[in-house]
Amino acid sequence: MSTTTAPFAEVASSNAALRAFLHGLPGVDRVGADARAAMLGTRSIKTTAKAQAIDLAISMVDLTTLEGADTPGKVRAMCAKAVHPDPTDPSVPRVAAVCVYPDLVATAVRALDGSGVKVASVATAFPSGRSSLDVKVTDTALAVAAGAAEIDMVIDRGAFLSGDYLKVFEEIVAVKAACGRAGGAQEGEHSAHLKVILETGELATYDNVRRASWLAMLAGADFIKTSTGKVQPAATLPVTLIMLEAVRDFRLRTGRVVGVKPAGGIRTTKDAIKYLVLVNETAGADWLTADLFRLGASTLLNDLLMQRQKMDTGRYAGPDYFTLD
Repeated sequence: MSTTTAPFAEVASSNAALRAFLHGLPGVDRVGADARAAMLGTRSIKTTAKAQAIDLAISMVDLTTLEGADTPGKVRAMCAKAVHPDPTDPSVPRVAAVCVYPDLVATAVRALDGSGVKVASVATAFPSGRSSLDVKVTDTALAVAAGAAEIDMVIDRGAFLSGDYLKVFEEIVAVKAACGRAGGAQEGEHSAHLKVILETGELATYDNVRRASWLAMLAGADFIKTSTGKVQPAATLPVTLIMLEAVRDFRLRTGRVVGVKPAGGIRTTKDAIKYLVLVNETAGADWLTADLFRLGASTLLNDLLMQRQKMDTGRYAGPDYFTLD
C-alpha cells in the first residue's frame, strides 16, 4: 500500500507521472548552491555559542562501525562510548545512535538497554543496494525484529539513474512497511524510523539530488541521508544544502517533517559546526535537534571531545586520550 503524502497521491500512479513531477521540480543553480554553502561555511561561532554547538553536535552523532571485521566486542565498546563519550566527564551528552550491520543489532540493543541511545542498522544490501526486493525486505525485517529503532536503507542508484523512478519508489514503500515489527505496530504505523540513503556521490548532478530527495520523501522516508560513507565524494555542504531545501519545501507543501543526515567525510568540530549553521540558515531552527538532524561519523566524536576539553581546560588532550571509535 502506498504511503505517498496525500497532496501527491497521483504522483506515483505511474513511472511517467513520477518522471513528470520530479523533472518539473525547479532546477538547482549549481554555482549559486556552491557559493551559498561556501559563504555559510565561513560563519564564525565563538565562546558560549561554540560550546553549545559542540554539545549539540555530540548529541546528533550516529556513531558508526560498518566494516567486515566488526566483532561483538567492538560493538559493545562503541556502545559504551556512545553512552559516556568521555567517562571522566559526565556532563558530556550521549550520542543519538549507534549504527551497525543487521547481524550485530542484538548485541548493540543489549549493550544500550535503558540508555536512551538508539540502535540503527544498515539494510537493503548495503552499500550497493543491488539485490532483490525480497532480500531487502527480509534484511530490514530481521534487523527490526532484533531491536533496531532505525533502518538506513540504500536506494538502487542504477534504477534511479536509468529513470526507473517507480521501482525506487516502490522499494522504499516496501522497506518502510517492513519497518513495522510483527504485532508491534498498528496498521499504518512503524516501529522503526526509515533513513533513505541517496548516495549523492553517484547521482552526478545537483538536480538529481533534489529529485532523489523528493522521491524518497514521497515514498515515506523519515530521514534522507547523503551517503553510505563507502563512496567519494560523500557528504558535502552544497549537497546537504539542497537536501535541507528539499525537506523545508516538502514541509511547506505537505505539513510532514523529514530529517536530514549527512554522512561520510565529516571529521572535525569545524566541519560539524558548518553543518549546524547550514541547517539553521536553510531549514530553520526546528531542525536543530537529533530528532531531525544527524551526523553520520566514525571519527568526528573524538575531535568534538578534544575541542570540548580545550574550551573547559584551556589545553588539548592528546589524540590517544579518548578511545578509538
